[in-house]
Amino acid sequence: MTDASSAAGTIERERLQYDVVIVGAGPAGLACAIRLKQLKPAASVCVLEKAAAVGAHSLSGAVLEPGPLEQLLPEWSREYPGMKVPAAQDDFRILTRSGSFKPVPGLLLKLLPRSMTHSTPFDNHGNYIISLGQLTPWLAHKAEGAGVEIFPGFAAAQALFDERGAVKGVRTGDMGRDRDGKPGPNFTAGVEIHAPLTVLAEGARGSLSKQLIAKFDLSRGHCPQTFALGFKELWQLPAGRVRPGRIEHALGWPADSHTYAGSFLYHLDNDRVYVGYIVGLDYQDPRLQPFEAFQQYKNHPSVKKLLEGGEIVSAGARAVAAGGWQSTPTLEMPGAILIGDAGGTLNFAKIKGVHQAIRCGALAGEHIAQTGAGRGFDARWRASQGGRELRRVRNFKPAFKRGLWLGLVNSAWETLTCGRSPWTLRNTADWSALHKLDEFASPQRHWVERTLPPRDRVSFVFFAGNAHEENQPVHLKVADTGICAQRCAREFGNPCERFCPAGVYEMVDDGHGGRRLQINAANCVHCKACDIKDPYEIITWTTPEGGSGPNYQSL
Repeated sequence: MTDASSAAGTIERERLQYDVVIVGAGPAGLACAIRLKQLKPAASVCVLEKAAAVGAHSLSGAVLEPGPLEQLLPEWSREYPGMKVPAAQDDFRILTRSGSFKPVPGLLLKLLPRSMTHSTPFDNHGNYIISLGQLTPWLAHKAEGAGVEIFPGFAAAQALFDERGAVKGVRTGDMGRDRDGKPGPNFTAGVEIHAPLTVLAEGARGSLSKQLIAKFDLSRGHCPQTFALGFKELWQLPAGRVRPGRIEHALGWPADSHTYAGSFLYHLDNDRVYVGYIVGLDYQDPRLQPFEAFQQYKNHPSVKKLLEGGEIVSAGARAVAAGGWQSTPTLEMPGAILIGDAGGTLNFAKIKGVHQAIRCGALAGEHIAQTGAGRGFDARWRASQGGRELRRVRNFKPAFKRGLWLGLVNSAWETLTCGRSPWTLRNTADWSALHKLDEFASPQRHWVERTLPPRDRVSFVFFAGNAHEENQPVHLKVADTGICAQRCAREFGNPCERFCPAGVYEMVDDGHGGRRLQINAANCVHCKACDIKDPYEIITWTTPEGGSGPNYQSL
């Protein structure tokens, strides 16, 4: 069959028909597919995954609350072959430049019943430290066993609409276009996949999700979605240092008290440890460099003592959905629904999203099986256990805008009241929080000398296992590069060079005495920070060729 005429002429495209097409083979998308096939085995379901293999783009902390997974697949505890380290010990501290201490609110929370503190990161009893890059391939295997068709290496590049304006499916990206966007010798046209219902499970700041939220005005009546930028590394350490199951969280240094940033150390088996750092993208300082802050954290005396002499194995970065209840957009639209982190279901107070993604995906599968459509899903999610969990913790993250200490006091209050405060704190768009250079006095950070790898962003990209075809079109679209060279340089000092963890954006000599923006697209680790934090909203992240990007299967 042929597609409509394009700028390059008529392109012949294959057209496939399914009952449901799911965009994204993460925990939400796969849970949706599995639950739908459990309840309606005859339904034809396909899942598109932009990574070369399921799990390659899956990145999370990841401490798993197993309840929703056990409900979906009761056999998981005995059949799952991946890493599954039972949580054994929790520790929460405030870091100073040279030491740490336990905060008073944290100590008070430790005295409360588990039924109250389980909504915080202080209590992980019954949870497991896992690798999301290992869990999702196992879920994919279960889905395929139920008859789901999964297509890794195929990025959903465009939403398709019927004559009424409803979503009728997606088109996968073309392969083999050259740098200028023209078909090359190995050109393969993308495929149209039509379905009565499209399920968007792209994760935080999904490219199609962003477009459809805007097209259908799904943010009306809700706060803007907000995010954090999460970093994670896997280290192999000398024997004897790791205490399997130990879970450490910290706030404070190297961030200042008005910038939300936290860290985690998850002790694994086989002398390995996950090291992570999360920076709220609502930060104000135009000079802040989240990647540098993460590397500074690793050189804190307590962390350096653990890591020194070890070897970094892999690394990655990803946007984290931090907005919660008040920033969850309407999850349904004509012909499509949003699930998982595409809709902001992560519980930021717990720093956990996998169980919520599985819970939301499974509920979507039930809803589709029972109704055959997406209508009513938004109300069903908000009234569900997962929606109620988000509502209870809605004020945790926004309170930190008032500073670290007020944020901690509010956390204690919200825990004591089980989230029943009569108010709901509002979120604002992350890009709008950044101050101009001449309006902000950056604090003295008292950062220390760094000796642990990676020393620079290029090395970080190497440990992410990045792979992009160099000759493909640049997938990072900047609407007006003149703003970058002139206005942004003057007002903000080109913060894209600082908030991008992979060195994608670089201001270079233009050969005429000025500066121009150079985009090193092959470095991109698909974190989406640029699409979120750019103060002029002129950067748009789009999908590169299917199969491109990082490889996070050990993270």
